[in-house]
Order: sequence, then structure tokens, then C-alpha cells
Amino acid sequence: MPDLPGAVDDKYPEKMKPGEIPPGPWDPGLLKDDDGRWYLYWNSSNVFPIYGIEIEFKDGKLIYKGKATTLFNLHPEEHGWERFGQDHNELLANGQKTRPYVEGAWVTKHGGKYYLQYGAPGTEFNAYANGTYVSDKPLGPFTYAEYNPIAYKPGGFVQGAGHGSTFQDNYGNWWNTGTPWIGYNWTFERRINMFPTKFEANGQMWASSRFQDFPQYVPTRKVSDPNSLFTGWMLLSYRKPVTASSTKGGFAADRVTDENPRTFWVASQNKPGESLTVDLGAVNTVRAVQVNYADYKSGRFADAPDIYTDFELQQSVDGRNWQPVAKPDGPRRDRPNAYIELPQPVRTRFIRWVNGHVGAANLAVSDIRVFGNADGRAPSTPEAVVGQRHRDQRDATIRWAKVPGVVGYNIRFGTRADRLTQTYQLWADELGNAATLQKDLRSLNKGVPYWVAIEAFNESGVSKLSRIVKMR
Repeated sequence: MPDLPGAVDDKYPEKMKPGEIPPGPWDPGLLKDDDGRWYLYWNSSNVFPIYGIEIEFKDGKLIYKGKATTLFNLHPEEHGWERFGQDHNELLANGQKTRPYVEGAWVTKHGGKYYLQYGAPGTEFNAYANGTYVSDKPLGPFTYAEYNPIAYKPGGFVQGAGHGSTFQDNYGNWWNTGTPWIGYNWTFERRINMFPTKFEANGQMWASSRFQDFPQYVPTRKVSDPNSLFTGWMLLSYRKPVTASSTKGGFAADRVTDENPRTFWVASQNKPGESLTVDLGAVNTVRAVQVNYADYKSGRFADAPDIYTDFELQQSVDGRNWQPVAKPDGPRRDRPNAYIELPQPVRTRFIRWVNGHVGAANLAVSDIRVFGNADGRAPSTPEAVVGQRHRDQRDATIRWAKVPGVVGYNIRFGTRADRLTQTYQLWADELGNAATLQKDLRSLNKGVPYWVAIEAFNESGVSKLSRIVKMR
């Protein structure tokens, strides 16, 4: 791909002498090829491209062999998902435009092909994703994969999926990691995600983000469909009433069921016995609970023996008589996103979290997420689905008929009708009450056909997938 104007000068590796160390290298990724030769890929910039170079290790030193190769840069004018900003709106928080960032190079060799993955367009947005270029040689030339991005999660509880790596487990299953955005204490405050990934027979690489922040099975064998790992345990706690033992300032208890990790409850004191009680509204089958802590003025900047989380989960049918159901097991450790699967499913209405210990100045919880299944049926299948490409083909508007009694929807889309590899999850209460709902997608590639379908979900389950339609 051509360089951006002015992207290479005397300081940059195109004119690097053998043995010289290139600037940085920022976000380095290493590949040891099947023949034993090593390669380095790197950069993190909204000006300079991704580079690659062959290296060797000699006498305990890393030696650069030959000149660095310019591999590719972003082309947001062609690839909608590479546009900067929240939902690719190309804007900073102050309303100014900026160029997107390419970073996080990582190469996976599969089927004789080299998949050079990268993160874009910016760490601090819901649209942060992973893409890939493909080549039959370790240093290219590389070709853009028209099915990009390979890992994309702009909606739901955890948002963002860019800047990670790809690896295989002991059963031969592939996984792609990324760094979803939190961004409360610092612009680049993040966590880590791990999505099940597949290489199709035709070489397409894709990672499933469908219900990936709901409980998933850990595979104990080779799995052919990444989506099959979803347990079917639904979110029972969304926007449900919460009662707190105490509250500091305006950090109210209702924040712990809003599915937003950037809002949180703070107790008046960090002491054992502080509690949060979630009223599910009816007796449901509860299978798991996730307690997500927030780092609010913790005053801790290094590890220490007292930095760990401890708590107990209790349940009650009537809100008066309580029984313990679970607590963290194993050694004491820090669990900022503690997921506890109950030993046995419990039929209950109220879930109470009781603090034992948090190694911080403040006791803060961002979300308590309760999973299981409510009585009743899954939603009906969404109808009247339409996908309309804009004059700017990077954008499309998706419309469908509202389904009553749902918690949310998944827009599932992709470059083949039989392979809807990307998901945008939406909460129903944020879409309004119109009979026809709609959402704009801004992540498409120009000149590439797309198909789309909708599925609805509630606390009982997931609807059948709607008719798959081509975006017109």
C-alpha cells in the first residue's frame, strides 16, 4: 500500500542501516516462522504505517537484517471501521477531527498464509477493533481482507475489541484477544477480552462477539462453531431496582444494574458488611453472578498483600429470609470482575452481595450482573428487516419492526449470507418506542456486499434469527 505523504524520512526505518534499531519499536509483535526465521512487526501511530523486518538473535543480542518493509497504513476513506471516534464519527471529545491510529501488530500463520492483524481506529472508543491483512510471505506484499474487521464489539456491556493477539488452545481452538475500553480514570483504561475465533475453509478469519459478555462454556474439545459456546443464560438484572446499605455522595446504587462499567456505586465507608441487594422482580432461575468493581480514588499504585476482593452472595425469595449461595474460592486475590457460577441453579428473586474486603480507600462497584433464565418464552422473531446502504457505502441504516417485551437486539451482519460474523448489540430501552426501530452502521467496506439479520433477546432466551436480507 502507498505511504501517506511525508510518512518516511531520514529518521525512519526505510533508510535504516543493517543493525540499526528502528524508532521504538512501539507495539512490537514477533513471529518465529516454520523455518526458524524470526520477524518483527511494529508501530502505533496515526501518521506512520505498520512495519516489518527480519531479525535474528546472536550472542544474546537482537540483530536487524536488511531494511524495514512498509507493510500498510489505514484507509478510512475506503474502510468505514477504520474511521476514528465513537461509532466511527471521526471526532474527538472536543468536536475536532483527527486521523485514526493503526497499532498492535500481530502475525498468525495458518494454512500457509500470514495473517497480519492490527488494532484500529482508537483505543478510547467503542469501535476499537481488530482487522487483518493476508499474505503468502512473512513480509508481504499483504492484501486487505474485505471481511474486516475480524473482531468487533461496539455494543453491550463491554465495548471495544482491538489490540490483542491470536492463539490456539490445547484442543486446537483459536482465540483472539483485545482490550475493551473502560476510560473512567484515564483515557486508555482498559480490560482484556478473549473471543473464540475461526479460520474458514476459504481463509476467512473471524472472532465471535455474539453474547461474549454473557456466560460462555469453556471448550473441552475442538469446536466448529464459536457461537455454540454461548450457554443461553440470559441477563436478569438489567435496570432492576437496587438497595444499598449506604451511599457516598451521588454514587447511587441504581448504577450497578445499568450495564455501564463507567458508572458505579460507592459505599459511605469501605468496611465489611456493606451490601447491595438486587430485586429481579420475580422468582427466576439464577445460575451465575458477576461482580464488577470500580477503581475510584483507590489510593493504591502497586501490588500488596491486602489487595484482594472477598465477598459473599446471598439469595432470598421474599427479601426477608436469606441464605448464602456462593463466595469466591481458592486463594485470596484481586478479582476486579469476579464471575461466580453457582454450585447449583437457584430459584430466587433477590440477590445480595455482601462485602468482605477490598484493598482500596473506597469500596466501589460498577455492576452486579445476574445470569440465568426467567420463566416464559423467548421473544418472537423480528420481522420487516431492511438494510439500506448510503451513498457513502461505508454506512448503512438497518430497520426492523419492534418486538414486544425484549431486553435487547443483536444486529448480525457480514459479507456472506451464510456467514454473519459481526454483531452490534443494542438495549431495547435505548432505541425508543417507535413501531419501526433503526440503527446506523458505519463500519462497512466500500465495494463489498453485505447481508444482515436481527435477533431479539429477553430474560428467557433468544429469538430465532430473522430473515437474512442483502443490504440494498
